[in-house]
Amino acid sequence: MILSATQLESIIKAIFASAGCNPTEAHVIARRLVDADLVGHHSHGALRVPLYMKWVRSGIVIPNQTIQTVVENDVLAIVDGQFGFGQAIGEQAMELAIRKSKKFGIAFVGLRNSGHLGRIGDWAEMATTAGCVSLHFVNTNGFSILVAPYGGSEARLSANPIAAGVPRRNAAPIILDISTCIIPEGKINVALNKGSQIPVGCALDASGRPTTDPRAFFGPPRGALLPFGGHKGYGLSLIVEVLAGALCAAGCSNPSAKRMANNMLSIVFDPSQVQSVDAFHNEFERFIEYVKSSRTIAPGGEILIPGEIEARSRAEGLMRGIELDETTWKNLEQVARDSGVRV
Repeated sequence: MILSATQLESIIKAIFASAGCNPTEAHVIARRLVDADLVGHHSHGALRVPLYMKWVRSGIVIPNQTIQTVVENDVLAIVDGQFGFGQAIGEQAMELAIRKSKKFGIAFVGLRNSGHLGRIGDWAEMATTAGCVSLHFVNTNGFSILVAPYGGSEARLSANPIAAGVPRRNAAPIILDISTCIIPEGKINVALNKGSQIPVGCALDASGRPTTDPRAFFGPPRGALLPFGGHKGYGLSLIVEVLAGALCAAGCSNPSAKRMANNMLSIVFDPSQVQSVDAFHNEFERFIEYVKSSRTIAPGGEILIPGEIEARSRAEGLMRGIELDETTWKNLEQVARDSGVRV
């Protein structure tokens, strides 16, 4: 099924409005889910709608929440998301971080008890739109313990993504958005819906054996994902737990947690308070040009900067539409019917 971004956004917006989200929140959720599909991150797009609706019905996620300040000074804040939709709560936290960075040059904002925050690159992109550089660290304090520690066969960690964004002059920003595991659970869900396999070396089944079968990973009983780069991804994952979980008084991955919540530490910098914006961009663009000047391994090859693939995918998707696999579309149709939404 191929839909335009506008068509898909309209359907998703109506579904969340039926769940009690106010018009602004329903629009924000739909816009960010559709944009995830546009940039090629289908694991965080329309595929998520049935799960989000299940969470609303069970009270795991609560519509129309606003962040509540727990601790705050000039450059730092810890805010509580009240288990609201991450797409809306994340925007509120980032608006606060950007305001502080514009006034004081840097901001540290820790967000706790948020619903699923979606594509973490969204928050880096939001900062770059404001002319800021940012870093983001996200963990999950329950429900999503998916990743085995290096050398282990049982899950003990969340996917623990890291994102960063750098604005560019007259070009799409650099957006680094990576999970500390080789493949996020959502991409295994995409493979399951498509009836395809996952790459070798990404996951274990419940017995600790390597598997390329999404069904063997999901179980039950569930298997485990593997950290990227072995000990390197594992080490980064532990640091994310410290920064997003323990440091923000939000909690690290914990099997006894009663509900799913994302926590995020965002560090936002305003480069204009260090040097002129022109000087910053001149040096950074010089460096990018130097990096791209490397001789490619393959004749006619191209050296890409993080975020370029997503920017191209977005432009193509806006022109040609978004293709949803049959299972994702059927699931979305069912949720729409259950919500009284015509598709």
